[in-house]
Parts: sequence; structure tokens; C-alpha cells
Amino acid sequence: MKKKFISIIVAVILAFPLSGHAAPVKIGFINSITGKEAQIGENLTNGAAMAIEDLKAKGIQVDLIKEDDGGDPKNALAAYEKLVTRDGVIGVVGPYTSGSANVVASRADQYQVPLLVPAAAKEEITMKGYKNVFRLNAPANVYSSVLMKAVAAYKPKTIAYIYAATDFGVSTVKTAQENAAKMGLKEVANEKYQQGQPDYRPSLSKVKAANPDLVFLVSYDADAILLMRQAKEIGLTPKAFLGAGAGYTTAQFAQQTEISNLVLSATQWTDDVNWTGAANFARRYKEKYSKVPSYHAACAYEAIRIMSETAFTTRSAAKLRASLKAGSWNGIMGPVKFADYNGFTNQNNHSMLVQQIISGQYETVYPAQFSKKKLIYPFTR
Repeated sequence: MKKKFISIIVAVILAFPLSGHAAPVKIGFINSITGKEAQIGENLTNGAAMAIEDLKAKGIQVDLIKEDDGGDPKNALAAYEKLVTRDGVIGVVGPYTSGSANVVASRADQYQVPLLVPAAAKEEITMKGYKNVFRLNAPANVYSSVLMKAVAAYKPKTIAYIYAATDFGVSTVKTAQENAAKMGLKEVANEKYQQGQPDYRPSLSKVKAANPDLVFLVSYDADAILLMRQAKEIGLTPKAFLGAGAGYTTAQFAQQTEISNLVLSATQWTDDVNWTGAANFARRYKEKYSKVPSYHAACAYEAIRIMSETAFTTRSAAKLRASLKAGSWNGIMGPVKFADYNGFTNQNNHSMLVQQIISGQYETVYPAQFSKKKLIYPFTR
């Protein structure tokens, strides 16, 4: 009788293991570890690593299988297919760039393995009705709308665009033009460039000649620094530089104080916002990596957390997809709910913020409820 009782107990434990002893859940993570976006990719890598540590402390074991796409869509697709067909993951976080995320998203329904995009902004990614594609961050149209709302009270009249010829650049400027038209802004220059050029002065000179009130920029990290350095060289001084996230939100950019001061940037996250755990995350990140986290780190952290916690309880791709669709979360990115609205599917309706670099520090200046500093306008050197 005693042996039978023990056998029953063992059977129950095997059927319903304690969470701390449950088998690890396999999750894929596609990121730009090398290539042109490697500096931003480092932020995502660090944010993901912190999420895994925090999950482990809560008894949630994750086998995170990392893949480097180098910012190349072909590599990203190959990485996703490897993760879902050979590695047996039940969910994937990433990729970072819009070009890569857009291509991978197009295959997620074919393989029936959920994809959670942490930071890629091209609107199309969540506008195709894909059932297995979810996005944490706000899409491209919000970048321009929040920036233009921030400066609307100053009544600018003209705007110029300088942007990378990437999915992110083209998509963001398209929506910026729509938002500018609603504000009654006149477009006076439009300069699209190929990434990695050594000299942007011809384009910048055309913008200077147009004398715009606003210069709207979309660049990744290295280009952002070079563009602003050469803008200073030629004396381009609009009333405001508006950076659409990405390269205008990194610690490396802020450190270039002679060129970055007073630049405005749209951002998905700041360390002084009152979202649950945001300040603590920033403090721990600085202690661990000796640098300030960009919004990309916060996006990766929260995407990995949400995907892993949900996968750990569901244990299958189909159940994971259903739980991501039905669930809601609250953390360092604020409230998260993957909803269908305005043509989007499984899109988190995330509130974006505007920061301004003041004396080498990012300060939140818009919206008012999140701001500790007042926006400085017009721009001066």
C-alpha cells in the first residue's frame, strides 16, 4: 500500500512539475549582432540577457537560441527557418531592422510559430493580417506624429527630410509627410541617401538652401553622428532637428555633445517614465554595462519577458499564439496588449515619447505627463 501511495505521488509530480523544475522553454532571438546596426544590436542583446536573468530568478527557465542576421533580411529569414525547423523553438523574438522583420513576418503564418517584433517600425509588418506576428513597439507613423505634436505650439511653417533609403527610413518619412500635411507644413526639401556614405554635405547643402524650420531625420547610429557633424560644418541651423528614434537615441550619439545638443528624438522608452520597473531597469543596466540603455534595450527586455513567460506556461506554438493574442501585461514599457485597430493586427498601441539632448543627457520633454524638462526651441549651437 505504501509503495502504491509513493508511486501515485511520483506520478503526480511528473505530470505537474513545480515551475522551478520544469524543462526549459525554447525561444529564438534574431538580432543584428554584427553589421551596420551592431551598436544598436548590442543594446538589444543586453536587454535580452537581463530578461533571461530575471526570468531565471523567478523559476522560469529559458533556452534562448540566438541568431545574428547582420541586418540582412536574407540572413534573418534563414535564421527564422533554422530556429523553427531545426532548433524546435515555439516562439521567436526579433529581428531588429524593419527590412529583416518584414521579410520574416511574411513567413510566420506558414510555419505557425509566433514572432514578437521588439523594435522594428515599418507599418506594413503588422498590417498584413498575419495571425502569428505580434509587435511590441509603436510603428513608424507614431514617430513622426509625436515629434510634430511636440513642436506644434511653436508654429513651424516648413519642413525638410533627410533619411536612409531603408524600409524604416522610407516608411517613417511617408507617414511624416502625411502628418506634416495635416499640420499645414510645407515640404521644402527631400533628400534620401544610401547608408554608409562618407559625405552627406551635398544633401545637407540642399536642405540648408531651402531654409526649413524643421529638419526631420531618419538614420541608424553611424550615419546619425556623421550627418549631424557635417550639418554643423556647413552651418545648417533649423529651428529644430527631429530625429526619428534609432541612431538619435543612443548613448554614443548623446556623447557627441558638440553636435547632438538640443536635438529632439522620438523614443519608445525613457528611464524617467513612470512605467512599472522602468527606473529600476535603467539603474541595473547602467551598473551592469556602464552605459545608459537605449529604448532598444528596454524593448528587447520586455519582448523576451512576455514571450518567455507566456511560452513557459503554454508549451506549444499554437497555445502561445492564442495566449499572446488574449493576454495583457504591464512592465517597463507600460501597458501591453496586442490588439487589432486602424488596419493593424496584433499591434501594441504603445505611447511614444520625445526626448531632447541637453548638455549630453537625454531629457524627456513630451508629453507633459512624462516630462521633467521643458522643450528648448528654437535650436541654437
